[in-house]
Amino acid sequence: MTALMQVEGLAKRFPVRGTRRWVHAVDDVSFALAAGECVGLVGESGCGKSTLVRLIARLLDSTQGRIWFDGRYIDTVPARRFARSPERRLIQMVFQDPADSLNPRFSAFDAIADPLRRLGGLRRKPLRARVEELAELVGLPGELLARFPHQLSGGQQQRVGIARAIALNPKLLILDEPTSALDVSVQAVILHLLADLRERLEMSYLFVSHDLNVVRLLSDRVLVMYRGKIVESGATATVLDRPAHPYTRALVSAMPGTDTGRQRVRLLGEPQSPIDPPANVCRFYGRCPEGFDRCRTEMPRLRATAPGQEVACHLDDERLVRLNGPAVGERGEPSRPGTHASPHTA
Repeated sequence: MTALMQVEGLAKRFPVRGTRRWVHAVDDVSFALAAGECVGLVGESGCGKSTLVRLIARLLDSTQGRIWFDGRYIDTVPARRFARSPERRLIQMVFQDPADSLNPRFSAFDAIADPLRRLGGLRRKPLRARVEELAELVGLPGELLARFPHQLSGGQQQRVGIARAIALNPKLLILDEPTSALDVSVQAVILHLLADLRERLEMSYLFVSHDLNVVRLLSDRVLVMYRGKIVESGATATVLDRPAHPYTRALVSAMPGTDTGRQRVRLLGEPQSPIDPPANVCRFYGRCPEGFDRCRTEMPRLRATAPGQEVACHLDDERLVRLNGPAVGERGEPSRPGTHASPHTA
């Protein structure tokens, strides 16, 4: 597959007010995303997922690293200027809380029309025709276009956010937990809508979620983050059925409604502080049930453990396989979201 984006050594540090210390939110992250691919980004709260996607969306400036997208580096100008650049239309984002992401003074029509006016140059009849086309595409009834956000349900608000995000035909759509603020029944409908749009519009997705069952449903590959670093990556089925990193195994063992045939992996202690973490200590040391002396003297690097799968862990391949146990398919298929609602019904 043709590479659409390449992230190279990306890092983001935030200063701690009143000190000379730094919060290492994202630390030396590198990965690629192919055209038409959906990559899931998972990890517990505070691991750096949202900061990473905001760096890629150019809502934040990185501390170091490069972002190559669609044949060019897009981090050559500050984030505040990128918002007005032609490249802005290529990368769009759907946010976690639809109510907070919509201007309360804009009707649904104006929210969808705003990027079309600013970057698309549309006016009058072409503008109205395009907004109505987008509303139909995301299953938003035309009579709701005159309403303001507080007059819409959560699912309707998110449809407006999605329509706004795809208005300029982006090549990459970043989804930052787009269903976590919605009711369960509405979540399934929005997820099926996103799957349908990806196929129809041939977009790439970078999908952030805490729900591994949802990640399994939508994503081709998975990146697992822990304390600002990628600790495992690979095909979705491989990572979720045969996780290699002890942290990934803990996440998978906690998946609700999944019969993995494995015991729950319980982590030790508390996460390390993200403030000036030591450079030569595994970020997972102290919580890892398999940690040993090398983990507190050397930072592990991503290495291949299986075709298409990489893991940042000092455990040797044989021990990783033994700890992991049989694949999920050997004990029974994992459960998946069972709602098959039409993407145009809520």
